[in-house]
Amino acid sequence: MSPASRNKDALKLRASIIQSIREFFIAHDYLEVDTPYLLSTVIPEAHIDPIEAEGRFLHTSPELCMKMLLAQGFHKIFQICRCFRKGERGVRHLPEFTMLEWYRAGVDYKAIMEECERMVKFVAGRVGPGSEIPYAGSQVMLSGPWERMTVEEAFERYSNASLEDALGQGKFDELMVAQIEPRLGLKRPCFIHDYPASMAALARLCADDPKYCERFELYIAGLELANGFSELNDSVEQRKRFLKEQGARKAAGKPCSPMPEKFLASLGQMPEAGGVALGVDRLVMLMAGAQEIDHVVFFSPEEV
Repeated sequence: MSPASRNKDALKLRASIIQSIREFFIAHDYLEVDTPYLLSTVIPEAHIDPIEAEGRFLHTSPELCMKMLLAQGFHKIFQICRCFRKGERGVRHLPEFTMLEWYRAGVDYKAIMEECERMVKFVAGRVGPGSEIPYAGSQVMLSGPWERMTVEEAFERYSNASLEDALGQGKFDELMVAQIEPRLGLKRPCFIHDYPASMAALARLCADDPKYCERFELYIAGLELANGFSELNDSVEQRKRFLKEQGARKAAGKPCSPMPEKFLASLGQMPEAGGVALGVDRLVMLMAGAQEIDHVVFFSPEEV
């Protein structure tokens, strides 16, 4: 993207969207926080690679620090920040991107889904799209209740394999990308929820069926927009999951950062909470009708 081709209208819309996000959370008594970008360690994740900087790491998300703030008594917090992930580059991915992340004590993932829906509707009403978003050939209605389906139901409806078979054959990600994601949220936004327990990451398991976890993702017009949880606050279980992720990284020949001991120590004081991370650049793409992420940022990585 050259300066001459930069879409000024999309960039003005971006600024309005970010201002509207802040307006929503401040009106709902959230505290805006500001956590460090450069950390001594990051969350160990098999498929997300951090960028190292002089023996430390640029954060891949503000999750560790924000949950430590939850543990310290900051019970309704949000942050809009830059995040960094090595090697992520494509029409929908940047190695440096903007994330909105928020946490609320005393609620679970269902309440966070509802709040996510209210926030996006609020922003759309403020910046122009209103009750309908035209995107990639779809007319997505924001008004009315949004669709919700379990991951298992999504496989039954849209895939040629069951969830159980996809997991057994190691094809979950492949089938999600090829068969399921492009068909989600085409008429109205769609939350898919209750992921397999093996994909719990930092989420709590479902009390009524521990084969699944209290995790959701939001899709609009086939575009993944947000990923949220009922947050796990069991340090013993979280350590087991981190060790598993570190093992997967080592098996793939990837380096591992140190175990986040300060974060694990704080989990005993963290209240039950729900939280979610939402890609701001992708939200702007949707509301601007942009097909490439480069069109909604002021500079692409190759320009600077």
